[in-house]
Amino acid sequence: MITLTRLNGERIMINVDLIELLEETPDTVVTLTTGRKLVVKEPSRRIRDKIIQFRKRCSTQLKK
Repeated sequence: MITLTRLNGERIMINVDLIELLEETPDTVVTLTTGRKLVVKEPSRRIRDKIIQFRKRCSTQLKK
């Protein structure tokens, strides 16, 4: 899971496996496979980087 920030400053954790689409309109909208949409402060590029870091951590833990 990754932590993102809603526009009101609330921190939320999202399961990266449920992310279907990231859009910047200009706010970043995260669409989940469930159809739910979340508007967050982080740009899509930053979210992508967080997902990559998360997957690398998971991969490293599996190798141990």
